[in-house]
Amino acid sequence: MAIKESPSASIVAEEQDIAKVVLMPGDPLRAKYVADHYLTDVVCFNTVRNMLGYTGTYKGKRISVMGHGMGVPSVGIYSYELYQCYGVESIIRIGSAGGIGEDVKVRDVVIALGASTNSHFADQYRFPGQLCATASYCLLKDAVAAAGRLGVRADVGQVFTADQFYNDNPDAAGAYRKFGILALEMETAGLYWTAQRLGKKALSILTISDHIFTGEALSAQERQDSFHEMMEIALETGWNALGEAAG
Repeated sequence: MAIKESPSASIVAEEQDIAKVVLMPGDPLRAKYVADHYLTDVVCFNTVRNMLGYTGTYKGKRISVMGHGMGVPSVGIYSYELYQCYGVESIIRIGSAGGIGEDVKVRDVVIALGASTNSHFADQYRFPGQLCATASYCLLKDAVAAAGRLGVRADVGQVFTADQFYNDNPDAAGAYRKFGILALEMETAGLYWTAQRLGKKALSILTISDHIFTGEALSAQERQDSFHEMMEIALETGWNALGEAAG
């Protein structure tokens, strides 16, 4: 089968195949889970590098879901191409994170207001200062409201986007906690910076899969197949972002 031409380096699809709102988990199998369990009339629009992408209907509006891989470089590639090549307006990351805050527990939902980071991804922008990686307020507001309607307790605050999964600095987690960081993950800052640079919208909604200080953790299978509350908050937020349009 011939591979069709694409304006993107990593996604092979027509612009009309992808909705204006895209939910993005790191794991492409979690994208499949969302498509299978929450969307109707589903079409798979991308299989390149097994980074699965689907578009379907949620409560009468078209919404897409696609994996973004691990780390800032990976989410930077996929979010840039969705925004720039496919006309996507809003991306909502639905991912896992390690708990840092004292009041954050495994399975809790964290909505990322902003992301501190040790990534140098934003150096490319030559911004004369330190560019703050922040969520789009309209999506943040709607996500908090959706959590309230669903009866889900969601913590809103700062996360830390790390460039490394295994940190050789034993004092790092304590420093993050001292500054009020709620959770540790690997993608949010890259997504927020990309959206800011392109004039688009972004939000990161995270489920705590393990806790840095208590050692409690979910299994790999639980991470792939659970996190329903986070998914439902994201779907409601994405649905609202589409306004009266069918997306």
